[in-house]
Amino acid sequence: MSLVRNVGTIGGLTLVSRVFGFARDMLLARVLGAGLAADAWQLAFTLPNTFRRLFAEGAFSVAFVPMYTRRLHDEEGGGDEAADHFASDVLSVFVWVLLGFSALCMIAMPGIVWLLAREYQDIPGKFELSVWLSRVTFPYLALVSLVAMFSGVLNARSKFAPGAFVPVLLNIVMIGGIVTGWYLRGDSDDDMVVAWALAISLTLAGVAQLAYMWWASRRAGVHLKIKVPSFTPEVKRLMMLMLPATFGAGIYQISQLVDTFFATSLPQGSLTLLKLADRLNQMPLGVFGIALGTAILPMLARHIQADNKSEAQRLQANAVEIAMLLCLPCAVALSICAEAFTAGIFQGGKMTPADTEIMGNIVVALVCGLPAYVLVKVFQPAFFSREDTRTPVFVAAGALLINIALNFYVVPRYGIVGLAAATAITATLNVLSLYTILQVRGWFHLTGKLAGRIARQVVATAVMGALLWWLTPALEPFWRGDALSRIWSLAALVAAGAAAFFATAYVVGALDKDLVAQLRRKRPAAASDPSN
Repeated sequence: MSLVRNVGTIGGLTLVSRVFGFARDMLLARVLGAGLAADAWQLAFTLPNTFRRLFAEGAFSVAFVPMYTRRLHDEEGGGDEAADHFASDVLSVFVWVLLGFSALCMIAMPGIVWLLAREYQDIPGKFELSVWLSRVTFPYLALVSLVAMFSGVLNARSKFAPGAFVPVLLNIVMIGGIVTGWYLRGDSDDDMVVAWALAISLTLAGVAQLAYMWWASRRAGVHLKIKVPSFTPEVKRLMMLMLPATFGAGIYQISQLVDTFFATSLPQGSLTLLKLADRLNQMPLGVFGIALGTAILPMLARHIQADNKSEAQRLQANAVEIAMLLCLPCAVALSICAEAFTAGIFQGGKMTPADTEIMGNIVVALVCGLPAYVLVKVFQPAFFSREDTRTPVFVAAGALLINIALNFYVVPRYGIVGLAAATAITATLNVLSLYTILQVRGWFHLTGKLAGRIARQVVATAVMGALLWWLTPALEPFWRGDALSRIWSLAALVAAGAAAFFATAYVVGALDKDLVAQLRRKRPAAASDPSN
């Protein structure tokens, strides 16, 4: 199966998942708003997801998938049977580790919540609700970690659709939880009913995801067994490989917990508004940043192994050019249309105009760092491809310390918007540091051609920004109107902005047609890397 087809499968299902995710957040905003129960739910949702990204989808997947793949394709070493035996050994240990870790965290949950949200104790019932909701949601960590393992097994066998579909399943079950909570609440104003329904639905979603992945694995011919746990040499090696990967992924996840800590110290609803605003920021970041970072790593590694410095420089320059081409207009468009998007998507029910106005300001602050968020994904592979995993971690750790210090200054003065701005500032410092190191080491430098191309992109972005600056207030009665008016007015903003940008980019030469054609020709070749 070609990589282009695999990427199309994953991309299509990811898009479906994001659509359902936006539907989930739209319902959540209207049903819960930005109050006590909403904040408690966001904290309870953040905890298992943070550990999920740190361990299951981060350190574990990075270490497990290559080891499983080597056994799977080693016919002399047993092939399918050896791979499944290794996976069964891992599963038998992994299950008990997850159960033990989850049980300990659930017991210690009052202390964990106190560390992250001690200010919740000042609001009657909020701290207690956060603790109990977090206890209900935390089993999701164990369930989704097993899902990640099965997904890795299937990905190694070129079965990408099941792993890409499980987020869709999560959003569908959670939408059902929101609707159930809204129905049970009835005419009362008890938001806790909705929060409890959401917490239960998250754990049920984990059960549904695991059942689906187990079925998909059996259908693919994978036969894993849970047996008496044994720390075999392969399992021990897996755990040793996970340690540095955990440390590397931990910097970003710790920064997310730091932001949560500061957000919980602000007025009620701040954490909810931050999480919903970040949903808009994550849309281009998730699509462009991860895609570029994933695509550039294997290609860059091949050029470096061949000691082809000119091709490595060209490839990185192309990646930077594409990143800026996609991120500059997105950042400017989101900043100008921030209130239109937040009001048009989230406002209604318990989500008030005042809430969406604050959310819009948060979006503006966050997207100021959008080019930096994506360029980090472009610059880090330059280190990873040279087997230098320490430098990006140390740079990120330094940025984290600066972020914490900056938060102590800006959060008391500028609130949740200051917190978002600090995140953007430190992300920019992070990417500038990485670029400086790359240039000093002679691994990459900004050429005059690349600088000229980015300057033309800035011109095209400015034209688009001017159009949106005029059009957004003109359409305000519509993006604040009924559902149909919101849909067509937001669609009009997106279409007008895209048309203005790409038309101007074509005229001023911001679009490198040869580069686009070259990338299209080379896509199948680049796709042959099984690590994608």
